[in-house]
Amino acid sequence: MPFVRPTPKVLILTTMEISLTSWILASAAAFVIGLSKAGIKGIAVINVTFMALAFGAKESTGLVVPLLVLADIFAVIYYNRHTQWKYVFKVLPWMVIGIFIGVYVGKDLPESLFKTGMAIIILITVFMMYWWDRKKNKAVPKHIAFSSSIGVIAGITTMVGNLAGAFTNIYFLAMRLPKNHFIGTAAWLFLIINIIKLPFHFFVWETISEETILLNIKLLPGILLGFLLGIKIIKFINEAFFRKMILVLTALGAVLIMFQ
Repeated sequence: MPFVRPTPKVLILTTMEISLTSWILASAAAFVIGLSKAGIKGIAVINVTFMALAFGAKESTGLVVPLLVLADIFAVIYYNRHTQWKYVFKVLPWMVIGIFIGVYVGKDLPESLFKTGMAIIILITVFMMYWWDRKKNKAVPKHIAFSSSIGVIAGITTMVGNLAGAFTNIYFLAMRLPKNHFIGTAAWLFLIINIIKLPFHFFVWETISEETILLNIKLLPGILLGFLLGIKIIKFINEAFFRKMILVLTALGAVLIMFQ
């Protein structure tokens, strides 16, 4: 009988209950979130993996969302001038639809089916992007089917596992956004999306509590440190390498999803 993901419950945490290993993993996850939001895209699956190891896959889902919101705020403040709002509006409504679907299916979706299916989809999409980059024709996809399908899948995966980054990375790469436009546009998109997710984690899945918020506050320095370091790193990455980096890290992230 396949493992069925149980209905989420509030994760009760106190400083005394958290082991040193869990603190180290959670701090590392916060640091990675900061790096990711600063522009080192494709590594978000690492923070999801660390948090799952520290607190459990489902329980950690809600715990991570306030951390993502905090990091998104840093990213919006720093990269706001680069935001391309037309790309946000193209995919945002579809992601919201995906979130509603994710709220419904996330309670009973078999863990193994979800992880395997998503990893396969990501790898196929990365391969398509690699093939697309090698084509002489560099036209961007304008059909609504592309933005809607990417948006719905990203919405479902962000609600169920905070793993939409792989799909939005593909979307923004397909739109051929320059590095800073990519980061700035993603910053606003995910700030909006993660704020929309908060009430569902509070009141429907009940994965956020006062205890998890206190833990989030204690992990804030890790996010800030990762973000500041990420800003310095991203300045040395040129446009061509940035695209290759996103594809490679996204593919590696898909592999990690299957084995986390």
